[in-house]
Amino acid sequence: MSAASDPILFEAVSTPPRSLSDRGMRWLVILACAGAAIPAVLFTLLGAWPVLPFLGIEVLLVLFLVSLHRRWTRAAVEVVRLTEGKLHVATADGRGGRRVAELEPYWTRVRLEEEGGSPRLMLVQRHRRVEVGTFLAPDEKRDLAAALQAALGRYRNPVFDNPQLR
Repeated sequence: MSAASDPILFEAVSTPPRSLSDRGMRWLVILACAGAAIPAVLFTLLGAWPVLPFLGIEVLLVLFLVSLHRRWTRAAVEVVRLTEGKLHVATADGRGGRRVAELEPYWTRVRLEEEGGSPRLMLVQRHRRVEVGTFLAPDEKRDLAAALQAALGRYRNPVFDNPQLR
C-alpha cells in the first residue's frame, strides 16, 4: 500500500496566531503616518526640515517589517499526521524553511516536558526527539498531547469489531 493511499487516522494542523487582520493593518498604516506627521509638522515649523526624510524612512521601515512578519506567519504551518504505517511531522517556518520527520508510530511516545515557563511537546522514538506544537499555547499543547496519546493508543491497540467472533 502506498503512502498516498493510507487512510489518515489522526491529523493536527497548527499555525501561529495571526492577530493583525487586513483591517488592522490599514489602521496601523493610518496611525503610523499620523504619528509621524505630528513631529514632521513640528520640525518643519522649527526649521529642522532635514529630519523629514528620516521620519518617512522610519515609518516605511516599520510598516515593511510588520508586513514581512505577517507574510511569514501566513505561510507558517505544522502538520502532524498519523497513518497506518507512519507518523509524519511537517513544519514550514514561513521563510522557506521546511522540516520533515517520519516516525514509526508503534514505537513513538508523547512527552510533555514542563520545565521552565512554557511546556515542550516532544515525540520520542528511541534516541530521536521531534518537537511539535511550537505555535501553540501551553493549554493547547496539553490538549494536543492528550489527543496524540489517544490516537497512538488506538493505533497500538486496535479494536476489532467482528460480529463473527462473538
